[in-house]
Amino acid sequence: MITLYHCARARSFRPLWTLEELGLTYELKMLPFPPRVFAKEYLGINPLGTIPLMLDGEIRMTESAAIAQYLVTKYGPTPLAVGIDEPDYGAFLNWLHFGEATLTFPQALVLRYSKLEPEERRHPQVVEDYSKFFLGRLRMIETITTGNDYVCAGRFTAADISVGYALLLANRLGLASQFGPSVTAYWARLQQREGYLRAVESENRAGDALGMARRF
Repeated sequence: MITLYHCARARSFRPLWTLEELGLTYELKMLPFPPRVFAKEYLGINPLGTIPLMLDGEIRMTESAAIAQYLVTKYGPTPLAVGIDEPDYGAFLNWLHFGEATLTFPQALVLRYSKLEPEERRHPQVVEDYSKFFLGRLRMIETITTGNDYVCAGRFTAADISVGYALLLANRLGLASQFGPSVTAYWARLQQREGYLRAVESENRAGDALGMARRF
C-alpha cells in the first residue's frame, strides 16, 4: 500500500494527482501546514518536516516531481510517462522539473513573505520581486501552450501535473489574474480532468474527516 503524507494544496498535491490519474490504491495522511510546526510528531517519520513524504514498501521519497516520475514509471505503462525512445523524452523531463525548480521556487518565497511569516517579518519587496520572477518564467508556458494542449508529447503527462501544481499555487497567491490567454486556457483544461477532480475530492474528504478547514 502506498502512503502519502499531504497538506492541503501543498506540493504533495502533485503525487496525489498522479495517484488519482493512475487509479492506484493509496492511504492519504493529512497534516496541518506546516507540519514541522503544527504536527511535531511528524518529525519522527520525516526529520525534514516537509511534505510530501511517500512510502511505497521500502521506498521513501520526499520530492514531489520525482515522486510523480517514479509513479508513472513504476506503475506503467501509462501515457502519463514519456518513454526514453520517444522524441519528447528530454522535453518531458525538462518540463517535469521546470514545474518545481523554476515555477514553484519563486512562489514559495511569495507565499512565505506574504502569508506565512508574522506581520512584522513580511516583506512586500520580496513578494513583488519574486512574483515578477515567476510571471517572467511563466512566459515559457504561455509559448508552449499556444497551439499545444499540453507541454510535451502531444498528450497529458506527468509534466503537466508538475506545471499544473505551480498554476494551482499561483491561483492561491492571487497571481492567476496575470496569466496570459494560453496559460489561462491550459489551466482550465487541467482543472477539468477527472484525475484532478478526484484528487481535490480525496483531499477534501480526508481534511473534513480531521476537521481541517478547506484551503480553497
